[in-house]
Amino acid sequence: MSSSNPRDQKEPVDEELEEDMLAADDAAEEIPEDEDMAMDSDNEEILLQNDSIGYFDEPKDSLFTIAQHPKYPSIIAVGGSAGQEDDAPGAGWVFNTASVQSRPPLPASFSSDPAADALKSTQVSPLSSLDGHTDSINTLTWTLPRGDVLVSGGLDGRLRAWKATFLNDGQPIMDFLGEAQEVPEVNWLVPCPSSTNPNTVALGASDGSVWVYTIDPTDEANSLQIVQSYFLHTGSCTAGAWTPDGLLLTTISEDGSLYVWDVWGEATARNLIGDNGMTAVALTSDDQRFEVEGGLYSLAIDPKGAFVAVGGATGAIKIVSLPRLASTGAQPQARSQARGKNTSQSSSTPGGQILAALHTQSESIESLAIVTTPNTPPSTLLAAGSVDGSIVVYDATRRFAVRRHISDAHEEHAIVKLEFIPNSWQLTSCGMDGVVRRWDLRGAGATNPNATATAAEAGLQKEWKGHRGDGEGGGVLGFVQGQTGERIVTAGDDGVALIFEA
Repeated sequence: MSSSNPRDQKEPVDEELEEDMLAADDAAEEIPEDEDMAMDSDNEEILLQNDSIGYFDEPKDSLFTIAQHPKYPSIIAVGGSAGQEDDAPGAGWVFNTASVQSRPPLPASFSSDPAADALKSTQVSPLSSLDGHTDSINTLTWTLPRGDVLVSGGLDGRLRAWKATFLNDGQPIMDFLGEAQEVPEVNWLVPCPSSTNPNTVALGASDGSVWVYTIDPTDEANSLQIVQSYFLHTGSCTAGAWTPDGLLLTTISEDGSLYVWDVWGEATARNLIGDNGMTAVALTSDDQRFEVEGGLYSLAIDPKGAFVAVGGATGAIKIVSLPRLASTGAQPQARSQARGKNTSQSSSTPGGQILAALHTQSESIESLAIVTTPNTPPSTLLAAGSVDGSIVVYDATRRFAVRRHISDAHEEHAIVKLEFIPNSWQLTSCGMDGVVRRWDLRGAGATNPNATATAAEAGLQKEWKGHRGDGEGGGVLGFVQGQTGERIVTAGDDGVALIFEA
C-alpha cells in the first residue's frame, strides 16, 4: 500500500546536485560586516526644494517663453505646448502675480503663533488663454511703450495679436485682433522701443527672413500691417534686437551673418546705408575676420548703442561697432557757424568695425547681456552664458578684459538666459539644472580673473530652486525680473511658472 503523503517517498539524489550543496561547516560560518552601507531601494527618498512664493501650473507641457507687461509688471504671459503629443497645438496664458504675498524676513518658527503653519506657495489662476496656434508658442512679447498689444509667435509660422484693455482693478481683458502667417516658423519677437513708432514688433523666421509689423489695436479690419521684410540671411534667423532708440534693427543667423537694418530710413537720410539699400552694417562669414564656425545664436546691444555683441556655436564672440545716428534737428546757429558746417551730419558715423574677438568658453554662447554700471565713471560689462555651463564677464571699458570667469555656474548644465538688473552690478541667470541664480559682480572676484572661480569667489548672491532639472524633464527656459529684480517669474520645461522673491 502506498503512502498517502508523497513526502514519505524517497527519491534518488542527483550526484551533481549533491556536489553543489553547501557543506554544514560552511553554513555555520559567520561573515563579518564591512563598512559598506546596506542599500535599500525601497527606502530611497527624493529631497525636493521649492523656494517659490507662488506658482502657475495650468500648462500641461513645457513652457518655452515668458513676457512681462512693461507698465504693469505683475501681468505675465507664458506660452508653450498644450500637450506632449506630437500634434498638440500651442497654448498660452495671461496671469497676475499681484495676489502673491511676500514672505516675512523671519522663518515661521519665529512667529508669535507657535501653531502657525509654514507659509505655502500661492497658486495663481489664469486671466486669459491664448489659443489659435496649431503648434507650440515659441515666443511672446508686449508692444512698447504701453503694452497695448500682446503678440505671440509659433512653430506653426503664425503671428497672433491680442489687444489688452485694463480695468480699474488692474486686470486685463484680452481681445483677439488678428494674425499673419508668412513664414514656416517664428523664432523670436522683439518690440521696437521707438516712441515715434509705437506698437511695432520685429520677428525672425526659420527660413532666414526678417519681418517688421506695426499693430493698430483700433483697426479691427487690418490690425497687422507689414512695415518691412528682409531676405538676406541664408540660414535660420536666430536672434534680433533693436538699438535703444529703436531706429535700427540688428539680426543674426545660423549662416554666420550679421545685418543692421535701416527700418525707418534714418541711416539713409545720413548717407550711412550700404550698397544693398537696406542695411547700415552687413557682415558675413565671407569675411574671415568675422567668420564663426557653426553660425551665430545670441546677441546683445550696448545700452548706449555703441556696439553689438554676437555669440557663436564654438564659444566665439565678436564685438562690432554700430552706426551713430545724430539728431537731424536744427542745431544752434552760433555752433553751426563756428564749425562752418552742419553739425548733425558731421557727428553721424558709420558702423561695422570689428572691435574685438573673444573666445574664452568652449561651447555655444546661448545668451549675452550688457549693462552700464552705476559707479563713477561707469563701466560697461558684457556677460556671456554658454552650453558648457560657464558664465564669463568682460569689461568693455578695459578693452573687453575678462573680469570674471565662473565655471560650472549651473554645474555642468547649459546656461539658458542671462539678464542684468538695469544700472546695477547684479546679474541673474537660469539653466537646464532648474535653478535661478543671482550674482554680484562688484569687486575683482578671484585673484586672477582669467582663472575659473568658485561660486563664492564669483559673487553668488542667492539662488532659487523649485523646478525639475538635471536632465529629468526640467530646466528653466526663461524668466522675467522687471526693472528692480525684486521678483523673478520663470517659465519651466516642467510646465510650471514659479514666482520667487529676491
